[in-house]
Amino acid sequence: MKRIAMVAGSLFLTLLAFLIIPNYHSDRSVDSLKEKYTNSESKFMNLNGMSVHYRDEGGGPVLLLLHGTAASLHTWDAWTDMLKSDFRVVRLDLPAFGLTGPSPDHDYRIATYADFLDAFCEQLDIDSAYVAGNSLGGRIAATFAMNYPKRVSRLILIDASGMPIPDNKPISMAFQLAQTPVVNKLLTVITPKSLHRKSLLEVYADDSLVDDKLVDRYFEMMLRAGNREAFVARANSVNPPFGDELTSLEIPVLILWGEDDTWIPVADAHKFDRLIPNSKLIIYPDAGHVPMEEIPQKTAEDARGFLF
Repeated sequence: MKRIAMVAGSLFLTLLAFLIIPNYHSDRSVDSLKEKYTNSESKFMNLNGMSVHYRDEGGGPVLLLLHGTAASLHTWDAWTDMLKSDFRVVRLDLPAFGLTGPSPDHDYRIATYADFLDAFCEQLDIDSAYVAGNSLGGRIAATFAMNYPKRVSRLILIDASGMPIPDNKPISMAFQLAQTPVVNKLLTVITPKSLHRKSLLEVYADDSLVDDKLVDRYFEMMLRAGNREAFVARANSVNPPFGDELTSLEIPVLILWGEDDTWIPVADAHKFDRLIPNSKLIIYPDAGHVPMEEIPQKTAEDARGFLF
């Protein structure tokens, strides 16, 4: 019996090593990532103890773009190219993501992100802006518009998060692990690249668009020093879902949604549309969770039409 236990223990340790060792990745330094993921438009702002990566391009009314979980300002590359002739397009890596990295106070509540955006706009002398956000960025954008109404003149929500999650809807594996004590410590060093590819295949309706370059960007940004710890902290932040407070939004709101979104169901788009008084809803067939990446031409055209 003792020998069987020893063999079983040895097999378990071997299996554990087989799973962990190939997926262990050390942090990537900010400087090494800057070489690959900045360009001549990249700027850095000292704000709230962080060096915030942002880009400010074009001219005209300000359009502030907010990315979603695990993404970065690069999610808006195509939109920026198409819209900077008509707008001053400002986009940034939000705290906990991209080259900006973790917040020193580890406070990732949605209201805190709204306060951060207010300070960010103040430094750039932006009194009022059009604001668009995808997924987590949509939730932050809507909160920013409600908490700082003078800052936001029009709002675009793209597959936004924030609606109540049904009890029978399972949360993603990454968030489950991040909310599990002890196990979540492993997430700060164990990062399977295959999981990033799997996630991107889930958020894109068209799998052919998920190439190695895209996977590398999302994966390497997660490895930025401090971002994995920030993900665990953010997954354990308490943020109440939206409710009737959305009825206080008096500005025009455009809701864009991929019909094939498997992360946030299209039913949530209709909930936003019902609660927001002055809203317009557009649903895109054959698009997933990030339609501004997947079908940038169509979504950018609809955004331009709404903002003009």
